[in-house]
Amino acid sequence: MTDGVTLDLYGRAYCHLCSDMEVALRLLQGDLGFALVVHDVDADPELERRFGELVPVLMAGDTEICHYFLDERALRKYLADH
Repeated sequence: MTDGVTLDLYGRAYCHLCSDMEVALRLLQGDLGFALVVHDVDADPELERRFGELVPVLMAGDTEICHYFLDERALRKYLADH
């Protein structure tokens, strides 16, 4: 269990890849025990500038875990290491 780990998902409300990644993360959340915060990059000019079209992006602090599609292996490795 990885209590205390918070992941940030950066995406857009109209982005189907973003929605798909959020659904996949929600399905894993109970088993893997992480908190998930979803950010709409269009609601913040700094986030829009930072991520542009590179969404969805799953981050843990300053560490990018994956983008565009959920990389479950990378997520599990990150959580195991932290």
